[in-house]
Amino acid sequence: MEKLFETLYRFSPETTTPLTGSGSNRQYCRMQGRGVSCIGVRGTDPLENKAFLTIAAHFRKKGIPVPEVLAVSEDGMTYLQEDLGDVHLFGSSDPDLLCRTMSLLPKIQFEGADGMDFSICYPEPSFSMRTVMFDLNYFKYCFLKASGLEFNEIRLQDDFDKLASDLLSDGHPVGNTFMYRDFQSRNVMVRDGEPYFIDFQGGRRGPIHYDVASFVWHARSGYPKELREKMVQAYLEALSAYADIDAETFGSRLRIFVLFRLLQVLGAYGFRGLMEGKARFVESIPSALAELRDLVSEPFEEYPYLCGILRRLTELPSLSASSAGDGRLEVKVCSFSYKKGIPRDLTGNGGGYVFDCRSIHNPGRYVPYKKLTGRDEPVIRFLEDDGEIIRFLDHVYGVVEPHVETYSRRGFTSLMVSFGCTGGQHRSVYCAEHLAARLAEKYPDIIVRLTHREQGWSSVILGKAGESES
Repeated sequence: MEKLFETLYRFSPETTTPLTGSGSNRQYCRMQGRGVSCIGVRGTDPLENKAFLTIAAHFRKKGIPVPEVLAVSEDGMTYLQEDLGDVHLFGSSDPDLLCRTMSLLPKIQFEGADGMDFSICYPEPSFSMRTVMFDLNYFKYCFLKASGLEFNEIRLQDDFDKLASDLLSDGHPVGNTFMYRDFQSRNVMVRDGEPYFIDFQGGRRGPIHYDVASFVWHARSGYPKELREKMVQAYLEALSAYADIDAETFGSRLRIFVLFRLLQVLGAYGFRGLMEGKARFVESIPSALAELRDLVSEPFEEYPYLCGILRRLTELPSLSASSAGDGRLEVKVCSFSYKKGIPRDLTGNGGGYVFDCRSIHNPGRYVPYKKLTGRDEPVIRFLEDDGEIIRFLDHVYGVVEPHVETYSRRGFTSLMVSFGCTGGQHRSVYCAEHLAARLAEKYPDIIVRLTHREQGWSSVILGKAGESES
């Protein structure tokens, strides 16, 4: 990137500052010197770079506000683009600016498609059955399966097939519109009070509803209902210059795309967050689930099994956000089954303890205890009879309690302790119950969140007031 800068400007940059990228592996930096500033980009795929460069040049010819490409390396892997500054639209609550952004979307979709060579789009030229199934399976394998929730894959696939068919039905006004695909406030820069658009390299030919759903229902933006209605109305008013659309029909079809977009986003959060451990994506999961919970509160009758799964998914305590929020330390104590993976810390802090209970004599091997849990008296007596689990927990207390004391003294607000066993039903449940009760009693100024993941059960113990809330 610096060599390309030198070739373009005939001097070396005085400063080169790495910039935080998005969900991709592209590298970004800001290079400055002698009053010049530009953004350097190093891509990982030449076809993806070609898509961005071609679409950027085409959009600028159409008068669409996107960054100018200043220079491209011979191998096409590196390029320099105009520096639009540091102000993103993300986090803005200015309704005028948000509505103005939405009113520019039809220009991108219709004028941007005019004369576009869709064959250069990456990785596919069009929104299709194959790309829809890619995204639905992305959600299934990277988020739904990672959640540990059990489901019938055949029945889920039946609803996926119906959803895909509905998405691809002839419900958009023309077949030649540009679908931005990642049209959201993080990809809108604000310079001199005006929006500029970036990160459109994943765009392709596709239905107009997708981008409206992507922007207005962006999980982390959390726009209130009234503002969402204003943004959709601003879009429809601008759209009327390009197509004759019935607002009611558009809204009904839009709702299906909101569902699809939320599933696609959760797939990304699962992959980037739960699998790759990137904090920003992990932190986004509770807000996306809240959006999904609100959406499926009015059922999609066409997809009954999928909606049932989604309602159960949004109720999983292991995927809920931290509830402390008042500066106190919250200790999350969790039981789980190793068969379904170690619980993730959704605060994004990472760390904490995971204790393996599988060396302890397992009551689950005996018929009288198979349907019971570590909260039931017969299982408790079984585990305590030989004292093995008591000695195990004594060691746990010796490790965890000094950690709690240090975290409380230093003003930290989150600590996670997890107990795993084969089924997440007996030994781990017993250990989690006893540690949670001990911490709540010994440290009255902390909050303890107890979760038995495989039972779908959670309780918040407010130690100071001696209360609990299930």
